Amino acid sequence: MHKYNFDCIIDRSGTSAVKIDGLDRVFGRHDLTPLWIADLDFAVCPRITEALSKRLQHPVLGYSEPGAGYWQSIIDWNLRRHNFGIAREELCFIPGVVKGIALAVNYFTREGDSVLIQPPVYTPFRTVVEGNGRKVVENPLLFDGENYTMDLEGLRKAVAEHKPKMMVLCNPHNPIGIQWDRETLAEVASICREAGTIVVSDEIHGDLMLHGRKHIPFLSVSKEAREIGVMLGAPSKTFNIPGLVSSWMVVKNPELREKFYHWLEVNEFNAPVLISTIGAEAAYNNGEEWLDQMLEYVENNIDFVEDFCARNIPEIKVIRPQASFLLWLDFRNLHLCQREIMDLLLDKAHLALNDGTMFGAQGAGFARLNIGTPRCVLANALQSLACAVKSNCCQSN
Repeated sequence: MHKYNFDCIIDRSGTSAVKIDGLDRVFGRHDLTPLWIADLDFAVCPRITEALSKRLQHPVLGYSEPGAGYWQSIIDWNLRRHNFGIAREELCFIPGVVKGIALAVNYFTREGDSVLIQPPVYTPFRTVVEGNGRKVVENPLLFDGENYTMDLEGLRKAVAEHKPKMMVLCNPHNPIGIQWDRETLAEVASICREAGTIVVSDEIHGDLMLHGRKHIPFLSVSKEAREIGVMLGAPSKTFNIPGLVSSWMVVKNPELREKFYHWLEVNEFNAPVLISTIGAEAAYNNGEEWLDQMLEYVENNIDFVEDFCARNIPEIKVIRPQASFLLWLDFRNLHLCQREIMDLLLDKAHLALNDGTMFGAQGAGFARLNIGTPRCVLANALQSLACAVKSNCCQSN
Protein backbone atom coordinates (compact mmCIF):
# COMPACT_ATOMS: atom_id res chain seq x y z
CA MET A 1 0.00 0.00 0.00
CA HIS A 2 1.28 3.45 -0.93
CA LYS A 3 1.33 5.94 1.93
CA TYR A 4 0.24 9.44 0.89
CA ASN A 5 1.59 12.54 2.63
CA PHE A 6 -1.17 14.95 3.63
CA ASP A 7 1.16 16.94 5.91
CA CYS A 8 2.95 18.46 2.92
CA ILE A 9 2.38 22.21 2.56
CA ILE A 10 1.76 23.13 -1.08
CA ASP A 11 2.11 26.73 -2.25
CA ARG A 12 -1.03 27.40 -4.32
CA SER A 13 -0.20 31.01 -5.17
CA GLY A 14 0.03 31.72 -8.88
CA THR A 15 -2.30 28.84 -9.79
CA SER A 16 -5.52 30.89 -10.14
CA ALA A 17 -6.80 29.26 -6.95
CA VAL A 18 -10.01 30.95 -5.79
CA LYS A 19 -9.05 30.15 -2.19
CA ILE A 20 -5.99 32.43 -2.53
CA ASP A 21 -6.76 34.87 -5.33
CA GLY A 22 -10.31 35.47 -4.12
CA LEU A 23 -9.33 36.71 -0.65
CA ASP A 24 -9.25 40.42 -1.57
CA ARG A 25 -12.52 40.19 -3.49
CA VAL A 26 -14.44 38.27 -0.81
CA PHE A 27 -12.84 39.43 2.44
CA GLY A 28 -11.24 42.74 1.48
CA ARG A 29 -7.72 41.70 2.43
CA HIS A 30 -5.14 39.11 1.44
CA ASP A 31 -3.18 38.60 4.70
CA LEU A 32 -5.43 35.73 5.79
CA THR A 33 -5.04 32.00 6.25
CA PRO A 34 -7.57 30.66 3.70
CA LEU A 35 -9.87 28.14 5.39
CA TRP A 36 -13.04 28.92 3.50
CA ILE A 37 -13.93 27.68 -0.01
CA ALA A 38 -14.52 23.92 -0.06
CA ASP A 39 -11.50 22.48 -1.80
CA LEU A 40 -8.57 20.63 -0.28
CA ASP A 41 -4.96 21.75 0.13
CA PHE A 42 -3.78 18.19 -0.56
CA ALA A 43 -2.04 16.93 -3.70
CA VAL A 44 -4.45 14.83 -5.74
CA CYS A 45 -3.91 11.14 -6.27
CA PRO A 46 -0.96 10.76 -8.69
CA ARG A 47 -2.93 8.30 -10.83
CA ILE A 48 -5.23 11.20 -11.82
CA THR A 49 -2.44 13.54 -12.88
CA GLU A 50 -0.68 10.67 -14.65
CA ALA A 51 -3.78 9.94 -16.73
CA LEU A 52 -4.20 13.62 -17.63
CA SER A 53 -0.52 14.01 -18.47
CA LYS A 54 -0.52 10.93 -20.67
CA ARG A 55 -3.45 12.16 -22.73
CA LEU A 56 -2.08 15.71 -23.03
CA GLN A 57 1.15 14.35 -24.47
CA HIS A 58 -0.80 13.38 -27.59
CA PRO A 59 -0.31 16.11 -30.21
CA VAL A 60 -4.00 16.38 -31.16
CA LEU A 61 -6.67 17.76 -28.84
CA GLY A 62 -9.68 17.53 -31.10
CA TYR A 63 -13.36 16.98 -30.44
CA SER A 64 -13.86 14.13 -28.01
CA GLU A 65 -16.60 12.11 -26.42
CA PRO A 66 -16.54 9.99 -23.27
CA GLY A 67 -15.84 6.32 -23.80
CA ALA A 68 -17.72 3.45 -22.21
CA GLY A 69 -15.05 3.25 -19.51
CA TYR A 70 -16.00 6.69 -18.18
CA TRP A 71 -19.65 5.78 -17.64
CA GLN A 72 -18.74 2.38 -16.22
CA SER A 73 -16.37 3.96 -13.70
CA ILE A 74 -19.26 6.00 -12.23
CA ILE A 75 -21.58 2.97 -12.20
CA ASP A 76 -18.97 0.73 -10.57
CA TRP A 77 -18.03 3.39 -7.99
CA ASN A 78 -21.60 3.89 -6.80
CA LEU A 79 -22.21 0.17 -6.56
CA ARG A 80 -18.92 -0.47 -4.77
CA ARG A 81 -18.99 2.47 -2.33
CA HIS A 82 -22.72 2.96 -1.77
CA ASN A 83 -24.42 -0.26 -2.91
CA PHE A 84 -26.38 1.90 -5.34
CA GLY A 85 -27.13 0.55 -8.79
CA ILE A 86 -27.28 2.84 -11.82
CA ALA A 87 -28.20 1.85 -15.38
CA ARG A 88 -26.30 3.58 -18.17
CA GLU A 89 -29.42 5.28 -19.58
CA GLU A 90 -30.14 6.80 -16.17
CA LEU A 91 -26.80 8.60 -16.13
CA CYS A 92 -25.93 11.96 -17.69
CA PHE A 93 -22.89 14.27 -17.58
CA ILE A 94 -23.40 17.78 -16.18
CA PRO A 95 -20.84 20.62 -16.07
CA GLY A 96 -20.87 21.03 -12.27
CA VAL A 97 -23.38 20.28 -9.52
CA VAL A 98 -24.53 23.91 -9.12
CA LYS A 99 -25.03 24.09 -12.87
CA GLY A 100 -27.00 20.85 -12.60
CA ILE A 101 -29.29 22.45 -10.04
CA ALA A 102 -29.67 25.49 -12.30
CA LEU A 103 -30.49 23.32 -15.31
CA ALA A 104 -33.13 21.43 -13.34
CA VAL A 105 -34.62 24.68 -12.03
CA ASN A 106 -34.83 26.11 -15.54
CA TYR A 107 -36.30 22.96 -17.09
CA PHE A 108 -38.80 21.84 -14.44
CA THR A 109 -40.00 25.23 -13.11
CA ARG A 110 -41.09 28.60 -14.46
CA GLU A 111 -40.56 32.19 -13.30
CA GLY A 112 -42.61 32.85 -10.20
CA ASP A 113 -42.69 29.19 -9.15
CA SER A 114 -41.68 28.29 -5.60
CA VAL A 115 -38.60 26.18 -4.81
CA LEU A 116 -38.00 24.88 -1.28
CA ILE A 117 -34.63 24.88 0.50
CA GLN A 118 -33.55 23.97 4.04
CA PRO A 119 -31.31 26.64 5.59
CA PRO A 120 -28.70 27.01 6.85
CA VAL A 121 -27.64 25.55 3.53
CA TYR A 122 -25.12 25.94 0.71
CA THR A 123 -25.45 29.48 -0.65
CA PRO A 124 -26.10 28.70 -4.36
CA PHE A 125 -29.31 26.89 -3.45
CA ARG A 126 -30.79 30.33 -2.82
CA THR A 127 -28.93 32.37 -5.44
CA VAL A 128 -29.71 29.95 -8.28
CA VAL A 129 -33.41 29.96 -7.40
CA GLU A 130 -33.75 33.71 -6.91
CA GLY A 131 -31.42 34.58 -9.77
CA ASN A 132 -33.67 32.67 -12.15
CA GLY A 133 -36.79 34.49 -11.01
CA ARG A 134 -38.18 31.75 -8.77
CA LYS A 135 -39.36 32.20 -5.19
CA VAL A 136 -37.51 30.62 -2.28
CA VAL A 137 -39.60 28.78 0.31
CA GLU A 138 -37.70 27.99 3.51
CA ASN A 139 -38.00 24.87 5.64
CA PRO A 140 -35.25 25.63 8.20
CA LEU A 141 -33.46 22.84 10.03
CA LEU A 142 -34.15 22.45 13.73
CA PHE A 143 -31.27 22.92 16.18
CA ASP A 144 -31.42 21.99 19.87
CA GLY A 145 -27.98 23.36 20.71
CA GLU A 146 -26.37 19.98 20.10
CA ASN A 147 -27.82 18.44 16.96
CA TYR A 148 -29.61 19.48 13.80
CA THR A 149 -32.65 17.61 12.52
CA MET A 150 -35.01 18.06 9.60
CA ASP A 151 -38.36 19.70 10.42
CA LEU A 152 -40.58 17.19 8.64
CA GLU A 153 -43.80 18.62 10.03
CA GLY A 154 -42.66 22.06 8.88
CA LEU A 155 -41.85 20.56 5.48
CA ARG A 156 -45.33 19.11 5.20
CA LYS A 157 -46.89 22.46 6.06
CA ALA A 158 -44.63 24.42 3.69
CA VAL A 159 -45.38 22.07 0.81
CA ALA A 160 -49.12 22.26 1.47
CA GLU A 161 -49.13 26.07 1.76
CA HIS A 162 -46.69 27.10 -0.98
CA LYS A 163 -46.98 24.15 -3.37
CA PRO A 164 -43.33 24.30 -4.49
CA LYS A 165 -42.55 22.81 -7.87
CA MET A 166 -39.16 21.69 -6.59
CA MET A 167 -37.21 21.00 -3.42
CA VAL A 168 -33.41 21.21 -3.43
CA LEU A 169 -32.12 18.69 -0.91
CA CYS A 170 -28.56 18.65 0.46
CA ASN A 171 -27.58 15.05 1.27
CA PRO A 172 -25.16 15.06 3.11
CA HIS A 173 -26.02 18.55 4.27
CA ASN A 174 -23.60 21.45 3.77
CA PRO A 175 -22.56 23.23 6.02
CA ILE A 176 -23.69 21.00 8.89
CA GLY A 177 -22.26 17.70 7.64
CA ILE A 178 -25.36 15.58 8.33
CA GLN A 179 -26.03 12.38 6.43
CA TRP A 180 -29.81 12.17 6.54
CA ASP A 181 -31.06 8.77 7.67
CA ARG A 182 -33.14 6.50 5.46
CA GLU A 183 -36.37 7.14 7.33
CA THR A 184 -36.03 10.93 7.04
CA LEU A 185 -35.27 10.74 3.33
CA ALA A 186 -38.20 8.37 2.74
CA GLU A 187 -40.53 10.79 4.52
CA VAL A 188 -39.25 13.66 2.37
CA ALA A 189 -39.98 11.55 -0.70
CA SER A 190 -43.46 10.70 0.52
CA ILE A 191 -44.36 14.31 1.29
CA CYS A 192 -43.02 15.61 -2.02
CA ARG A 193 -44.44 12.77 -4.14
CA GLU A 194 -47.91 13.42 -2.76
CA ALA A 195 -47.62 17.11 -3.65
CA GLY A 196 -46.00 16.56 -7.07
CA THR A 197 -42.80 18.30 -5.96
CA ILE A 198 -39.60 17.25 -7.73
CA VAL A 199 -36.63 16.68 -5.40
CA VAL A 200 -33.16 17.61 -6.67
CA SER A 201 -30.66 15.97 -4.32
CA ASP A 202 -27.14 17.43 -4.17
CA GLU A 203 -24.95 14.51 -3.06
CA ILE A 204 -21.53 15.95 -3.86
CA HIS A 205 -20.30 15.20 -0.31
CA GLY A 206 -21.66 11.64 -0.36
CA ASP A 207 -18.26 10.02 -0.90
CA LEU A 208 -16.81 11.84 2.11
CA MET A 209 -18.44 9.82 4.88
CA LEU A 210 -16.63 9.81 8.22
CA HIS A 211 -16.02 7.33 11.02
CA GLY A 212 -17.52 4.32 9.27
CA ARG A 213 -20.84 5.90 8.29
CA LYS A 214 -22.45 4.98 5.00
CA HIS A 215 -23.89 7.36 2.43
CA ILE A 216 -27.59 6.91 1.68
CA PRO A 217 -28.48 8.11 -1.83
CA PHE A 218 -31.90 9.73 -1.96
CA LEU A 219 -32.93 7.60 -4.93
CA SER A 220 -32.24 4.42 -2.95
CA VAL A 221 -34.75 4.96 -0.15
CA SER A 222 -38.13 4.31 -1.78
CA LYS A 223 -40.22 3.97 -4.93
CA GLU A 224 -41.53 7.50 -4.29
CA ALA A 225 -38.00 8.90 -4.25
CA ARG A 226 -37.20 7.26 -7.58
CA GLU A 227 -40.39 8.68 -9.12
CA ILE A 228 -39.61 12.32 -8.26
CA GLY A 229 -35.84 12.39 -7.67
CA VAL A 230 -32.96 13.96 -9.58
CA MET A 231 -29.62 13.03 -8.00
CA LEU A 232 -26.40 15.00 -8.53
CA GLY A 233 -22.90 13.73 -7.80
CA ALA A 234 -19.29 14.43 -8.69
CA PRO A 235 -15.70 13.37 -8.05
CA SER A 236 -14.70 17.00 -7.46
CA LYS A 237 -14.94 17.23 -3.65
CA THR A 238 -14.05 13.56 -3.25
CA PHE A 239 -10.73 13.71 -5.10
CA ASN A 240 -9.97 17.46 -4.98
CA ILE A 241 -10.50 17.98 -8.72
CA PRO A 242 -13.22 20.70 -8.94
CA GLY A 243 -11.08 22.50 -11.53
CA LEU A 244 -11.81 19.66 -13.98
CA VAL A 245 -15.58 20.38 -13.77
CA SER A 246 -16.77 16.80 -13.97
CA SER A 247 -20.17 16.00 -12.47
CA TRP A 248 -23.05 13.68 -13.24
CA MET A 249 -26.77 13.28 -12.80
CA VAL A 250 -29.02 10.26 -12.22
CA VAL A 251 -32.76 10.20 -12.94
CA LYS A 252 -34.49 6.84 -12.45
CA ASN A 253 -38.01 7.69 -13.63
CA PRO A 254 -38.13 7.56 -17.47
CA GLU A 255 -41.11 9.92 -17.54
CA LEU A 256 -39.03 12.50 -15.69
CA ARG A 257 -35.79 11.65 -17.43
CA GLU A 258 -36.31 11.27 -21.16
CA LYS A 259 -37.52 14.74 -22.14
CA PHE A 260 -35.16 16.37 -19.63
CA TYR A 261 -32.13 14.49 -20.94
CA HIS A 262 -33.19 15.29 -24.52
CA TRP A 263 -33.31 18.99 -23.62
CA LEU A 264 -29.84 18.75 -22.09
CA GLU A 265 -28.55 16.98 -25.19
CA VAL A 266 -29.92 19.32 -27.84
CA ASN A 267 -28.53 22.30 -25.93
CA GLU A 268 -25.21 20.48 -25.41
CA PHE A 269 -25.40 20.99 -21.66
CA ASN A 270 -24.42 17.34 -21.26
CA ALA A 271 -21.25 17.52 -23.37
CA PRO A 272 -18.08 17.05 -21.29
CA VAL A 273 -14.67 18.41 -22.15
CA LEU A 274 -11.76 16.03 -22.57
CA ILE A 275 -10.03 16.46 -19.20
CA SER A 276 -13.33 16.11 -17.28
CA THR A 277 -13.87 12.50 -18.27
CA ILE A 278 -10.20 11.47 -18.14
CA GLY A 279 -9.76 12.83 -14.62
CA ALA A 280 -13.03 11.39 -13.33
CA GLU A 281 -12.42 7.93 -14.76
CA ALA A 282 -8.91 7.79 -13.30
CA ALA A 283 -10.20 8.94 -9.93
CA TYR A 284 -13.03 6.43 -9.70
CA ASN A 285 -10.92 3.53 -10.96
CA ASN A 286 -7.64 4.25 -9.17
CA GLY A 287 -8.21 6.77 -6.37
CA GLU A 288 -9.89 4.71 -3.66
CA GLU A 289 -6.75 4.09 -1.59
CA TRP A 290 -5.92 7.81 -1.70
CA LEU A 291 -9.47 8.70 -0.64
CA ASP A 292 -9.51 6.32 2.32
CA GLN A 293 -6.23 7.74 3.61
CA MET A 294 -7.42 11.30 3.07
CA LEU A 295 -10.62 10.66 5.03
CA GLU A 296 -8.62 9.18 7.91
CA TYR A 297 -6.48 12.33 7.94
CA VAL A 298 -9.62 14.52 7.96
CA GLU A 299 -11.09 12.49 10.82
CA ASN A 300 -7.93 13.13 12.82
CA ASN A 301 -8.16 16.83 11.96
CA ILE A 302 -11.70 16.89 13.35
CA ASP A 303 -10.49 15.28 16.58
CA PHE A 304 -7.65 17.79 16.71
CA VAL A 305 -10.00 20.80 16.34
CA GLU A 306 -12.43 19.44 18.92
CA ASP A 307 -9.67 18.78 21.44
CA PHE A 308 -8.02 22.16 20.86
CA CYS A 309 -11.26 24.09 21.24
CA ALA A 310 -12.28 22.15 24.36
CA ARG A 311 -8.93 22.93 26.01
CA ASN A 312 -8.25 26.43 24.74
CA ILE A 313 -11.44 28.02 23.38
CA PRO A 314 -14.35 26.33 25.15
CA GLU A 315 -16.59 29.24 24.12
CA ILE A 316 -16.47 27.93 20.54
CA LYS A 317 -18.42 24.74 19.99
CA VAL A 318 -17.69 22.30 17.18
CA ILE A 319 -20.69 20.65 15.54
CA ARG A 320 -19.26 17.22 14.77
CA PRO A 321 -19.87 16.30 11.12
CA GLN A 322 -20.89 12.91 9.78
CA ALA A 323 -19.45 13.72 6.36
CA SER A 324 -17.05 16.06 4.55
CA PHE A 325 -14.07 18.21 5.54
CA LEU A 326 -16.12 21.22 6.65
CA LEU A 327 -16.76 22.10 10.29
CA TRP A 328 -19.71 24.19 11.48
CA LEU A 329 -18.52 26.28 14.44
CA ASP A 330 -20.87 27.78 17.02
CA PHE A 331 -19.56 31.13 18.33
CA ARG A 332 -22.71 32.15 20.20
CA ASN A 333 -21.21 31.71 23.67
CA LEU A 334 -18.91 34.62 22.89
CA HIS A 335 -22.02 36.84 22.89
CA LEU A 336 -20.93 38.72 19.79
CA CYS A 337 -23.03 39.85 16.86
CA GLN A 338 -22.19 38.38 13.45
CA ARG A 339 -20.18 41.42 12.38
CA GLU A 340 -18.10 41.15 15.56
CA ILE A 341 -17.53 37.43 14.96
CA MET A 342 -16.23 38.12 11.47
CA ASP A 343 -14.10 41.02 12.74
CA LEU A 344 -12.62 38.64 15.31
CA LEU A 345 -11.78 36.11 12.61
CA LEU A 346 -10.54 38.51 9.95
CA ASP A 347 -9.00 41.45 11.77
CA LYS A 348 -7.68 39.77 14.91
CA ALA A 349 -7.05 36.13 14.00
CA HIS A 350 -6.34 36.79 10.30
CA LEU A 351 -8.39 33.78 9.27
CA ALA A 352 -10.71 33.46 6.28
CA LEU A 353 -13.73 31.35 7.28
CA ASN A 354 -17.15 31.42 5.67
CA ASP A 355 -19.61 33.75 7.40
CA GLY A 356 -22.45 31.65 8.80
CA THR A 357 -25.08 34.04 7.50
CA MET A 358 -24.12 33.33 3.88
CA PHE A 359 -25.95 30.03 4.44
CA GLY A 360 -29.08 31.87 5.59
CA ALA A 361 -30.25 33.92 8.54
CA GLN A 362 -30.16 30.73 10.60
CA GLY A 363 -26.35 30.85 10.37
CA ALA A 364 -26.07 33.90 12.62
CA GLY A 365 -23.57 33.12 15.37
CA PHE A 366 -21.78 30.51 13.26
CA ALA A 367 -18.92 30.20 10.77
CA ARG A 368 -17.75 27.37 8.51
CA LEU A 369 -14.17 26.11 8.79
CA ASN A 370 -12.45 24.06 6.06
CA ILE A 371 -10.14 21.54 7.75
CA GLY A 372 -8.92 19.96 4.51
CA THR A 373 -5.43 21.29 5.08
CA PRO A 374 -2.17 20.08 6.68
CA ARG A 375 -2.45 19.83 10.45
CA CYS A 376 0.33 22.31 11.11
CA VAL A 377 -1.63 24.95 9.17
CA LEU A 378 -4.72 24.09 11.19
CA ALA A 379 -2.76 24.22 14.45
CA ASN A 380 -1.39 27.68 13.68
CA ALA A 381 -4.83 28.91 12.67
CA LEU A 382 -6.44 27.66 15.86
CA GLN A 383 -3.69 29.20 17.96
CA SER A 384 -4.34 32.54 16.25
CA LEU A 385 -8.05 32.16 16.93
CA ALA A 386 -7.44 31.34 20.60
CA CYS A 387 -5.24 34.42 21.00
CA ALA A 388 -7.86 36.58 19.29
CA VAL A 389 -10.63 35.29 21.56
CA LYS A 390 -8.50 35.83 24.66
CA SER A 391 -7.62 39.36 23.58
CA ASN A 392 -11.25 40.14 22.81
CA CYS A 393 -12.40 38.86 26.20
CA CYS A 394 -9.76 40.94 28.00
CA GLN A 395 -10.86 44.06 26.12
CA SER A 396 -14.50 43.35 26.99
CA ASN A 397 -13.64 43.04 30.66
